[in-house]
Amino acid sequence: MSKFLFSALVLFVMTQMHSQQKTISGIVSDSSGPLPGVSVIIKGTTTGTETDFDGAYSIKTNLGDVLQFSFIGMETVESTVGTSSIKNITMIASSEALSEVIVSGYGRKVRRRSSTYAVQSLEGHDLITTREANTSNSLSGRIAGVQVTASSGSVGASSRVILRGASSVTGNNQPLYVVDGVPIDNANYGKDGSGSNIPNGVSNLNSDDIKSINVLKGPSAAALYGIRASNGVIEIITKNGNYKAPKIENKKEEITNEAYEEILENDFELSQLSPLSTFSIDVDKASYSNIRRMINNGQRVPADAVKIEEMINYFDYKYTQPTDEHPFSIQTEYSSCAWNKDHKLVKIGLQGKEVPMDEIPPSNLVFLLDVSGSMDSTNKLPLLKTAFKLLVNQLREQDKVSIVVYAGAAGLVLEPTSGTNKQKILESLNNLQAGGSTAGGEGIELAYKIAQENFIDGGNNRVILATDGDFNVGASSDKSMEELIKEKRKSGVFLTALGFGMGNYKDSKLETLADKGNGNHAYIDTMQEAQKVLGKEFGGTLFTIAKDVKIQVEFNPTKVAAYRLIGYENRLLADEDFIDDTKDAGELGSGHSVTALYEIIPIGVKSKFLKEVDGLKYTKTTPTNSFSDELLTVKFRYKKPDGNTSKEIVYPLIEEEIAFSKTSDDFKFASAVSLFGMKIRKSKFSKESNFDDVISLAENGRGTDDEGYRAEFIRMVKTYK
Repeated sequence: MSKFLFSALVLFVMTQMHSQQKTISGIVSDSSGPLPGVSVIIKGTTTGTETDFDGAYSIKTNLGDVLQFSFIGMETVESTVGTSSIKNITMIASSEALSEVIVSGYGRKVRRRSSTYAVQSLEGHDLITTREANTSNSLSGRIAGVQVTASSGSVGASSRVILRGASSVTGNNQPLYVVDGVPIDNANYGKDGSGSNIPNGVSNLNSDDIKSINVLKGPSAAALYGIRASNGVIEIITKNGNYKAPKIENKKEEITNEAYEEILENDFELSQLSPLSTFSIDVDKASYSNIRRMINNGQRVPADAVKIEEMINYFDYKYTQPTDEHPFSIQTEYSSCAWNKDHKLVKIGLQGKEVPMDEIPPSNLVFLLDVSGSMDSTNKLPLLKTAFKLLVNQLREQDKVSIVVYAGAAGLVLEPTSGTNKQKILESLNNLQAGGSTAGGEGIELAYKIAQENFIDGGNNRVILATDGDFNVGASSDKSMEELIKEKRKSGVFLTALGFGMGNYKDSKLETLADKGNGNHAYIDTMQEAQKVLGKEFGGTLFTIAKDVKIQVEFNPTKVAAYRLIGYENRLLADEDFIDDTKDAGELGSGHSVTALYEIIPIGVKSKFLKEVDGLKYTKTTPTNSFSDELLTVKFRYKKPDGNTSKEIVYPLIEEEIAFSKTSDDFKFASAVSLFGMKIRKSKFSKESNFDDVISLAENGRGTDDEGYRAEFIRMVKTYK
């Protein structure tokens, strides 16, 4: 009997052990990207595997096993197998292996016994034989894997150098240059104190003065100089060891790799020939916070970064809540134009219904987070993780969250988890580290796949993308991303795109994704902005109350000679698109408001902006007098979030002008914001106004300003001025 019990016990234990066996997979990477050839073994056994070319591995283990990850030059990592089947590992360079190399980055003479990266050298006498005008050109054909391309035909101008393995479609792939231990900028010409042109960067180095050049390549080169060296390092040692860059008096402003879609400012249209103006609503607010970041940092604001409608819509206005069956209310205002006394201004406001949190349907959220090397700075991934904690803390039991990350590849780091298990979600966020390239297209594919697998009928299904937008692997162009996201929106999953960081921020790509993916776009530069987007405006950011919202305004040619829509240049629609339910348009979230301004030239007013048009031979344009008291008619079309057929609202505006001094605070403040945007863009329509006019308008329209956003705007204008 005892033998039988013993055998049964052994069988039970073996069955239990077998039932706990599971396959663990993941990606192993360092700060520069996936690591191939990493040894992965179960501690205390000889069972193991190694990562493939993409840093991926898969191994069968048991619950409680300890996995050891080891790689030459890296600190060994141990991780215990838990309930998750995904285990992504980030390795760091071994301090022991690098101890003698690190000091060499500052020009000291050491023996390179234990380099953990590829080093190739070129001695000074090798450079003298080439006699290149540009030191960078001396590397061409002399060091394997180095590609040198002249950036211009000017003698002494800097060349573009790419080290093998650092290619990127964005072009942001130049190595870091270090001369005698000092990182320098390899830019083109500047001017010295006398105003003469001088070559900047390594271009001004004489090959006779160079002792040696070391080219550092490989995934661990960044351990010497940080994230700036993610594309490799060209380390130059001069003979005197005390290089000093020439002083440049008027060095050009910092060149960034940011991208913005071109904006061609709307011009005046003659109402007799083109009485219809059609556009999609835009609830995005990214432009304002992005401009604020630039101004606060003392940077030049690119004209194409200025989207006036997003600046206006950043602020709250005292619009009334809807009281009928429609999900938004409509209000208008008509008065003088602040920057042209002969013109008029029409303000059209939409206010979305505020849906209480307890009435918002269950949410199926997929966080799609960029953890590539470009996110490795304080205002990117660290800010992202802290910002998302604000969102997590508002989740309910019926909500669920999955987390997908992407760098060189995409992976699921958190399976669908209830909003009650906040600690597990927060731990997954805290464990994220940056490194590798940016396979954004692959990340989007996986995120939508997870969202569709966990789709909640009648629920709030949404992917929340957080990135700097710098995609450089797979689908990466604006056009390819647009085609990808247009296909994904058919799934019924909405998209929120949150931008982070500076220097390589791709506004155009994120705007395209949000616009074509039935979503919205915000830019988060501080925790205060995170609190606004993911805290105060949580419902509007995540819950859509109306989609494909279009506006069409018909102007009465007996009252209006010409008109122009201020902003919304990237949201214009063909007039026939208004009644075409297959045409995509903007989404309105819970509590969101939308404001549009039209500058009008009334009939009888002489204006330099009125264009002469020759008479028509075959068409007679005779206005009707049947609606003599109407200035214009606004028509709105929208669909329910899960609907395919639009509803229409018609709203005529009677010509009842009120004195500008009697207009609402909102009218004055919206005028101030639009004028500021025009001044930054150097608009031809605002040349007769100045920044003092902006400040005066904003101060008169400041109102109660409970949260201080309008006061902040006034301070920002004064700073910019």
